[in-house]
Amino acid sequence: MTEVTPIKTDPKPSALIKSMPDALYADCRVNQPAIRKSYLEKGPGAATERRGTDPFIPVSWDKAVDLVTAELNRVRKNHGNSAIFGGSYGWSSAGRFHHAQTLLKRFLGCIGGFTNSTGSYSNAAGQVILPHIFGGGAAAGHGPYTSWDSIKANTELFVSFGGIGLKNTQVEPGGMGEHAAHKWLPRLKEAGIEFVSITPCRDDTADYLNADWWAVRPNSDVALMLGLAHTLYTESLHDEAFLAKYCVGFEKFITYLMGQIDGQPKTADWAAAISEISADNIRALARKMAAKRTMIATAYSLQRADHGEQTYWMTATLACMLGEIGLPGGGCGFGYGSMNGYGNPSMRLRSPSMPVGDNPIREFIPVARIADLLLNPGGTYQFNGEDRVYPDIHLVYWCGGNPFHHHQDLNRLIKAWRRPETIIVNEPWWTSTARFADIVLPATTTMERNDIGASSRDRYWLAMQKVVDPVGQSRNDYDIFTAFARKMGVEELFTEGRDEDDWLRHLYEIARQQAARQQVEMPNFDTFWKSGHAESPEPDEPYVFLSEFRADPELNRCDTPSGKIEIFSETINGFGYDDCPGHATWMEPTEWLGSSDTEFFPIHLISNQPNTRLHAQLDQGRVSRDSKVVGREPVRINCEDAKIRGIMDGDVVRIFNNRGAILAGAVLTDNVRRNVIEIATGAWYDPLEPGAIGTLDRHGNPNVLTLDKGTSKLGQGPTAHSTLVELEKFTGKVPEITVFSQPLTDPV
Repeated sequence: MTEVTPIKTDPKPSALIKSMPDALYADCRVNQPAIRKSYLEKGPGAATERRGTDPFIPVSWDKAVDLVTAELNRVRKNHGNSAIFGGSYGWSSAGRFHHAQTLLKRFLGCIGGFTNSTGSYSNAAGQVILPHIFGGGAAAGHGPYTSWDSIKANTELFVSFGGIGLKNTQVEPGGMGEHAAHKWLPRLKEAGIEFVSITPCRDDTADYLNADWWAVRPNSDVALMLGLAHTLYTESLHDEAFLAKYCVGFEKFITYLMGQIDGQPKTADWAAAISEISADNIRALARKMAAKRTMIATAYSLQRADHGEQTYWMTATLACMLGEIGLPGGGCGFGYGSMNGYGNPSMRLRSPSMPVGDNPIREFIPVARIADLLLNPGGTYQFNGEDRVYPDIHLVYWCGGNPFHHHQDLNRLIKAWRRPETIIVNEPWWTSTARFADIVLPATTTMERNDIGASSRDRYWLAMQKVVDPVGQSRNDYDIFTAFARKMGVEELFTEGRDEDDWLRHLYEIARQQAARQQVEMPNFDTFWKSGHAESPEPDEPYVFLSEFRADPELNRCDTPSGKIEIFSETINGFGYDDCPGHATWMEPTEWLGSSDTEFFPIHLISNQPNTRLHAQLDQGRVSRDSKVVGREPVRINCEDAKIRGIMDGDVVRIFNNRGAILAGAVLTDNVRRNVIEIATGAWYDPLEPGAIGTLDRHGNPNVLTLDKGTSKLGQGPTAHSTLVELEKFTGKVPEITVFSQPLTDPV
């Protein structure tokens, strides 16, 4: 393969596809099964402190299959299936059959089960809080929310907390046939909609929308929303009829808003001191929101902070006060701009997907609590009203993702990663996860197998046809797990007697029949495969979030205890959590620019999604590597902050706090507010001393610095956006980047 060109249906294809040939033939491909030397010589649990630094020894596939299945059987016999952690997390392939997590969990379910994870790093706190506010089902973290065509026709004011990040709309789980957000956003501007973008980074919202940029202090959005709510209430601009008919608990929230509980009314002046947005502007925006059909949009990023649940809850509360939930173009939505699919008009067809099967083990952890799991076996914690216990994990099996990208406080993760006796990884490349494993199995990429790409938020099903034969000794994940299943006597249960082609036809036909029940006719499989894609029509009517509930709140009750939108939740209040009370509340984050920690670490770190790769995927490709500064991940620094520190454009800078230190390349800008830096996640972790705890990361992975703490006892989501740091110009010899090369390997 030499080149990739976009599908003709796509009006705004992503530049990331240019990196795909580079990834396919990268120097850091895992070419054959490999075992960490100490592990191969001495067995499970040997020299776990040498993970990340031990050399690897290549072995045959037969040897690898024997080792893996023997170890799975040992752990199951001695410790039970709950001692296997299979909560592997990450994006992996867009393909719905060769989806690494699904295949791993299907296989582990066939041999008695495993400890799983629940939720996503992207939206963990939101996925827990939204069902308490609106009920489960469609509202439970993933929408759908009001579509772009409804917004275009009806919205007058679009207020975005966290922006509408175009870079994030490059990607969608399951892939896409068109980057439709790029089609719709210009139409919104042409319709005369006024935009307000409330975010520390100006270009979180496209320039062509001409948004009014409010450079808010990070983590202060809830306070700002409370200031807006106070103005609405005290000036009688709130919709009393809507609140009475469709909501519960407003009167309890008002006692907090007006300061009857804590003695502090949440006025615009109070909010201004916290958010550093002027009180006059807050009051003016509140009046404008009440006067116009307003859509309030809150990005995923805001709930990835300490007390992140409160940003979503306060968004909903503010929208309820305006009374436009369920009306075309009004109300609120979550995740616009966070991925391509949000807002796009689609039939919401169920896409072809591989069934994961049953997991006999009911143990699970919130997805972002993996270091806590490994460090505290038998430890207790609280999650969404439950008192839970961390299982004792002896074996971790990971594929299709990279915790050394997603997880916070990597030095703490390395400490935790030393605890299990065995870590097994399926991986195409020598990522940090592979380098810190015991058994590494070479997996194919999307170019080396046949699959179907599809998302319920996209109108296209894509035929992902194999381009090249597997590189080296790589095998499809399905074939890897089939070999294990055969060895362990569960092959028929795992495969159901189907090979790749059988499964693709089977999954497609099931989805095709389900589409037909929605009066959408999709072509048969052979026609689909020959043409390369199948397309469903755009819906006849725009989608409006909670329109049916608004039309008849008795017939179409919310799936909440009250049947209404819960501004105050008796359920959450009954949990008695000190970090998540019964209504939306401003609580000071552990780390933010208003804390005393700024004496030592006066800069707030924003570690957002990258523009040049998908999370950490394709970091070895040309698009990502061409964006580097002196080989490091670029860090955007406000010009005044850089000047104070003697930092020039293109300098290598050291960014540090009490958790660690990284090197990055300085990019000076006025599009990031003062006392804030922005460095994207996804630079492959490249420690100066491989395997060591506390060593300098030379490449610029911000999760060396981020805080590993749950958002609250309710959601236990990640809090990466509550992180303080300091930075300085790096002096001395700049170390070479080594992460894109092969690790140290001993001869067979």
